[in-house]
Amino acid sequence: MMWLQVFSLACVAVSILAIIGKVLRYMKAPQHMRWELYPVPHEKGRAEYGGSYLEELDWWTKPRESDKFNELKEMAEEIILLKGVFKHNRRVWGSSFPFHFGMYLLIGWLVLLFGSAILQQLNIQIGTSAGVIGQIVHYLTAITGYAGLVLTAFGALGLLLWRATDERQREFNAPIDYFNLLLMTGMSVVVIIAHATTDPSFTTLRQYIGETITLSQATVPSNLIGIGIGLLSFTIMWVTITRMSHFVAKYFLYHAVRWNDEPNERGSKIEQSLIKLLSEKVTWSADHIQSGKTWAEVVKEMKK
Repeated sequence: MMWLQVFSLACVAVSILAIIGKVLRYMKAPQHMRWELYPVPHEKGRAEYGGSYLEELDWWTKPRESDKFNELKEMAEEIILLKGVFKHNRRVWGSSFPFHFGMYLLIGWLVLLFGSAILQQLNIQIGTSAGVIGQIVHYLTAITGYAGLVLTAFGALGLLLWRATDERQREFNAPIDYFNLLLMTGMSVVVIIAHATTDPSFTTLRQYIGETITLSQATVPSNLIGIGIGLLSFTIMWVTITRMSHFVAKYFLYHAVRWNDEPNERGSKIEQSLIKLLSEKVTWSADHIQSGKTWAEVVKEMKK
């Protein structure tokens, strides 16, 4: 195998391990503070005005109804359309939306490339002269690839300009923020130029993926395509090991924190988790809290 293939495989392996590690860390995180955060989209008949099952008299004796469709709708609006950003910061949304949507398209593009590479290894042709499935995959790959790359580059440049020119935001910027946006812009531009000029249907990239997953020697027709593959491989890894992979936390943020209105009932897992946390030692001190005591002891003293 050539060194570029080894590099690509290493980047993909690191990204998979990083995502698994983050998911496990979030799953093992302590019970969050039981704040009442409303509205909760799955509150059937009450989400619009921010109501709760707690409105019901003797609510603990009645079955709880959930509106899964409204919950999925709310998730789609936030994840795909960035509803919260649109509502609170319209200027940022103008760049953030194409940036995120472009990345979603790139994920779909990579899935199509990987899937079509496997199909070709099974001697199923992909291209304009192939069967119906092959043609659909061919055109979808081109559409998602170029659209995703253009939108990602456009959004990244817009966010870079915003971070560099907005005086209030500039105070919160870190060097890594600029690097991330420059990386996404550079990767997108290089891959667009490399393939638009020599491999417009991503045939070479699909073949490279197929030969890499089968551990065969791959052929890269030009240095520019090789640089593009290297940048794409590095970006896949970089996104997952940095805070750019906050998409992993989205599920836990909404379902385990913002929308978790599960009651803390006697003998429940929530109660057991809270009891365990109350037995933890306080590791910091202040005028009102001294270290060395358990949180249960602190709570008792604060009640006095």
